[in-house]
Amino acid sequence: MRLVHLDLKGAAPRVSYLEQLFPLLSQLGANGVLMEYEDTFPYKGDLEVLKSPYAYSEEDIERIQQLAELHKLEVVPLVQTFGHVEFILKHERYRHLREVERFPNSLNPHHPAARGLLKSLLAQVMERHRRSTWIHIGADEVGTGLSALARGWVPWHGHRGSVRPRGWGLAPLTYLPSQSLGTLAPVSPASPTTTGPFLAKYAESGFGAVWFASAFKGTTGPAQSRPPLSHHLRNHLSWLRVLEALPRLAPLRFQGIVLTGWQRYDHYSVLCELLPVGIPSLAICLQTLVNGGFTEETKRKVLDALGFQSLQLEQSTCEGRGGFPGAEIYHMVEQVHGHLKESVLKVLEDESAIKGWFSPYHRKRQFGNPRNMETFGSRVLKLHEDWESFVGELRAQLDRVYFPDAVEEWMEENVSPYLDQLRDLVRDYR
Repeated sequence: MRLVHLDLKGAAPRVSYLEQLFPLLSQLGANGVLMEYEDTFPYKGDLEVLKSPYAYSEEDIERIQQLAELHKLEVVPLVQTFGHVEFILKHERYRHLREVERFPNSLNPHHPAARGLLKSLLAQVMERHRRSTWIHIGADEVGTGLSALARGWVPWHGHRGSVRPRGWGLAPLTYLPSQSLGTLAPVSPASPTTTGPFLAKYAESGFGAVWFASAFKGTTGPAQSRPPLSHHLRNHLSWLRVLEALPRLAPLRFQGIVLTGWQRYDHYSVLCELLPVGIPSLAICLQTLVNGGFTEETKRKVLDALGFQSLQLEQSTCEGRGGFPGAEIYHMVEQVHGHLKESVLKVLEDESAIKGWFSPYHRKRQFGNPRNMETFGSRVLKLHEDWESFVGELRAQLDRVYFPDAVEEWMEENVSPYLDQLRDLVRDYR
């Protein structure tokens, strides 16, 4: 199994975009998608409070599964159960279920009401995914064992839980928490030497099969705008070495790999790399897994699939127009992060006429010499006009892929800090 992780707790794509994306994922070598819904799932009843205003509808969930089936992609839903449940525990109704009262990160599994909440969550998601054979229950970065209830807990190893509402079940997947067996770090380049001891522990603890978790974006900084291509390629080459060495490391069957693509580090953090911006990295990583390495032939297949002429791994750049879904956004985000800040700061800090005759002091008191102001005015007005036109087109492209909340957040975080300075300068000039 090669699952592409779609992290929907950040910028959840419109279904119309997934309609374009799923054929490409299949073409690149994926055979499944791991859907981390968080607050985008259409919860009902007592759980309805968890829904984002832009959550998918039940019809959307069904359509996503139809699209996946059409392109031979297995849908694996992911429901966070203990860690990363800020989207639940931020609500006053569920505050009492926190492991640590002032932190909304982790659920207290020892609270009597926790089991009922999790059963309801899982049952609603599973009810909408009857085609699926797997369910992922998250459990990464869990802060457990900190509450008074936990400290008084005596484990009973004879008890086994199951997830089987209405007489049918799904095989569970989970991130193994570091508190128990050590962790297979999903974002760090692995090696047989460093990973072998962990795999041996898993085998000794009764596991018969193992999945790996790599990353194609969302792991190199909470406010990262573009994924570093060479970093993510090295990550996958490392996992290939682990996979080749697995038979001599532990008696475990390799079952699959999840290519994670986080959209936020948690419910409260800013957006990191947008999905269309991460697609070149995803293509490189997927094809590397499919072909057992990143050869010239692999590179050619990636370029053909994406519609690029060339790519520079160390510079994390791709040349050519691109023909993949969201290629326009890919290029425009490059423009924003490569030129917007630079061009605005150049005007504000390097233009001597502005520093000398249109300083913050002049602007605040609204006076200046028109002759000197005219020496820079046309350039500033043209720069402002060009960027406003560009940003209008960027917003239109983002609107085609994302809902208004994600568009507004990305623009405020990445465009407004610089364009607003230029807008203020133009306002004062006029």
